[in-house]
Amino acid sequence: MGFIFNLRLLATVLLIVLVTAHRDHQHARHARASLGLKNEAEAESAYWREKAQQTLAAKLESLQAVNTNRAKNVIMFLGDGMSIHTITATRNLLGDSSEKVYFEQFPYTGLSKTYCVNRQVADSACTATAYLGGVKGNYGTIGVNANVPRYNCTAANGEEDHVDSIAKWAQDAGKDAGFVTTARVTHASPAGVYAHTADRNWENDMEVVEGGCNPEETIDIARQLVEWEVGKNLKVILGGGKKNFLNNTVRDEAGQRGYRLDGRNLINEWLAEKQSRNVSANYVWSRKGLQQLDLNKTDYLLGLFANDHLPYDGDRERNHDLSHLADPSLTELTETALKVLQRNENGYFLFVEGARIDMAHHDNYARRSLEDTAEFARAIQKARELTSEEDTLIVVTSDHSHVFSINGYPERTQDITGLSGTLGDDNVPYNILSYANGPGYYASFGQAEGRKVITEKDTKNPLYVSPAMVPLSADTHGGDDVAVFASGPYAQFFSGTYEQANIPALMARAAGIGPYANV
Repeated sequence: MGFIFNLRLLATVLLIVLVTAHRDHQHARHARASLGLKNEAEAESAYWREKAQQTLAAKLESLQAVNTNRAKNVIMFLGDGMSIHTITATRNLLGDSSEKVYFEQFPYTGLSKTYCVNRQVADSACTATAYLGGVKGNYGTIGVNANVPRYNCTAANGEEDHVDSIAKWAQDAGKDAGFVTTARVTHASPAGVYAHTADRNWENDMEVVEGGCNPEETIDIARQLVEWEVGKNLKVILGGGKKNFLNNTVRDEAGQRGYRLDGRNLINEWLAEKQSRNVSANYVWSRKGLQQLDLNKTDYLLGLFANDHLPYDGDRERNHDLSHLADPSLTELTETALKVLQRNENGYFLFVEGARIDMAHHDNYARRSLEDTAEFARAIQKARELTSEEDTLIVVTSDHSHVFSINGYPERTQDITGLSGTLGDDNVPYNILSYANGPGYYASFGQAEGRKVITEKDTKNPLYVSPAMVPLSADTHGGDDVAVFASGPYAQFFSGTYEQANIPALMARAAGIGPYANV
């Protein structure tokens, strides 16, 4: 009997222990949930130590496998206006701040200094000259050094002040070159590939005339793309901006008028020039037309998919009812460009710009900017999947930052585009994402008693304008350094902090082209 009693006692004790342990476990789970933990494993020290071990292993592996192969191909991805805060916020939009945006997995990361020669805070023109040509110039100028002041009609005509881009170095080495952008193909960033101008706004002859210059002496950017050596030899040109190629009496395929005054159709002239060389060339203006192309039989490709810029990626996805006419995504354009350029056995240089990251920031459209950054990352992933790390260097960076910040102390489970979860000293909620200046000022203020009350319902609207402190029609760029990410041959070059103008030198040295081939 005593033995049976002891067994019953032991069973009772074990039951109490199990119930207590379960209760404590449940209490711990509830406690972790109350702390806003998104991943319960993060509550344990072992989780973080294991992640550290993984990071160390990856670092040691990269040190032992430094790639010093000659880069047959170089792809440069430019997230226009993609500040470090933008990348961080996109990481949250994609699901979790502990995960990575695709290109953050690249083994080497650095910082580049973005100022212009005459401005602390840069624009997309002088920066394009730096990261594509290796020389810093004045604010608003493209493909020229700082001897050329902005708006001077003839100062950019002297070749001694021209700054050649890495695209030309690639062409001179027998490689092909091309570019993809979600902006107009004559916009500041892509123009850095091929143009030399004293004003980034001179995209067509009408703008040249309005600038007080003679369009026969001051050649507009669209003409430079079609007529000048680097531009007319680009194998791939994909983006928007048809209006700069057509006369103002002509309508494009969607019924939009051109902007030119000289009566010229530069699209037809581009096709005629290729025909005169007896090479295959195709012009497309829609996603459907692009999909129908035989890229194996296409030597030169011009795609102009909008009269102005291409749509925001999130808007393109939301307009799914017109998918058969929709514009292609940046990922689709990048894949198309690579299929054309990969036909050259000597290799290629490709420039890819996610332009609308910047444009959304200017309008304080935080969600749109993050959506375009997410698509930018998908395009990079596609490029890395279609190429080999053994012979293709991919460099990802930005031209400049924005006055964009992540505020308060939101819980990990909160939507990054929503409210912080706490109140300001005025007892009004405030956003996680905001801007130092821009049109969002009017969305935040404008009533006598102070800030407007914002709800989560407001912030879920893709067209919601995030708050700003100073009223401006468009937000300004930021002057902070931007990140550089690299994968492939000589990716190790891109660690540390350096001038933005060093980037093309590092790429050229990796590829063995241009003035830095034998440094």
